[in-house]
Amino acid sequence: MSVIIKSVDKGSPADLAGIKSGDSLVSIDGNEIMDVLDYRFYQDSERLTLEYIDSLGKIKTARIKKDEYEEIGLEFETYLMDKKHSCRNKCVFCFIDQLPKGLRESLYFKDDDSRLSFLFGNYITLTNITEHEIERIIKMHISPINISVHTTNPELRVKMMTNKNAGNVLSVIDRFNDAGIKLNCQLVLCPGYNDGEELKNTLSDLIKLQNAECIAAVPVGLTRYREGLAELEPFNKTTASETLDIIDKYGDICLEKYGQRRIYAADEFYLIAGREIPNADYYGDFLQLENGVGLWALLKSEAQSALDECDYKLETKRKVSVATGEAAFPLISAIAKQCETKYNKLECNVYAIKNDFFGGKITVSGLVTATDIYAQLKDTDLGEELLIPSVMLRSEGDMFLDSVTVDELSERLNVKITPVDNDGYQLIDAILGIKT
Repeated sequence: MSVIIKSVDKGSPADLAGIKSGDSLVSIDGNEIMDVLDYRFYQDSERLTLEYIDSLGKIKTARIKKDEYEEIGLEFETYLMDKKHSCRNKCVFCFIDQLPKGLRESLYFKDDDSRLSFLFGNYITLTNITEHEIERIIKMHISPINISVHTTNPELRVKMMTNKNAGNVLSVIDRFNDAGIKLNCQLVLCPGYNDGEELKNTLSDLIKLQNAECIAAVPVGLTRYREGLAELEPFNKTTASETLDIIDKYGDICLEKYGQRRIYAADEFYLIAGREIPNADYYGDFLQLENGVGLWALLKSEAQSALDECDYKLETKRKVSVATGEAAFPLISAIAKQCETKYNKLECNVYAIKNDFFGGKITVSGLVTATDIYAQLKDTDLGEELLIPSVMLRSEGDMFLDSVTVDELSERLNVKITPVDNDGYQLIDAILGIKT
């Protein structure tokens, strides 16, 4: 196998060695290069021997001398150097299956790619991982690996993921653990499936793994677009409270055994149960923020510190608005009120956007659309600026889930819109209008 080289950086070691655009990379120091992980792992040495095929089909060798960790200078058609691996499962809780038609095509792609787990923190189910990939992860000691476990009951995992291989591959988790690979585990919990006693069994199995450094429990998200899908119930105050009790119990066991809690519930569980979310020091290193674990505590702590340290002088009156999801509304409102208390020339209005687009059961900010923001704020005096969480936008930071751009919504609402990261210092600066 070989990978076509799209371009060669001018003046790079590869350029000086005579490698050209259109050539195909075969191996580095005798190691076959199949994708970005191979390429990045084997290119670090100071002296390298590259085998490649030139544009005429001739196999050639290039010897390169460079600084350690210096890039060779090759660019490929895609970042991964081949296609992303797609998911082969049909999970009963899959959020993508609950999306309405008509959204941008990229939203419907289900990735399940071990390379993306290491490079970007994506979660994988292991159901399409090959023996070659397993051995490579162990050989390269790629760590951590983020795994969507959901349950350690093989039969239940097959049922939940509608994949006959879903139970067998649980043994891969043990292989990674035994090889010293750090594991971040995700459990999407569905009432009547993998909660209750099944959750206890899963946590009992996972806490035995020395290298399962963080286990996050997330409640299933249900949209109004579930026609033809398995019937699922959302968590309620009682079932969410029961789940938190289980997580607290096994977290206490981990705290005693490892000196760390390791097991955490997503913030949403506390909100559903009506319980106070723990303080920031409860969450250790905040290893699963992307799963909504500790977001509330971290933002609250940072915002308080930022406000305490802030010596900014607000010379003129400022009116600003914040649009957020229903779940985060109480926290953002409290932060806004603290800002108003410290700065009497400030008026900061916070609006909880009900998610009519996906259905009222979805309350997180990351799934709020421009359509709902406009419908609910179009007749509102938003002041000089509207702040929104940046998680409402795609990675490029320019477009909402419903394909409306920030500029388009800004024009419709006739107000400047500023995306703000989940960072308490940035939020305080944005509310006060401090330019950084």
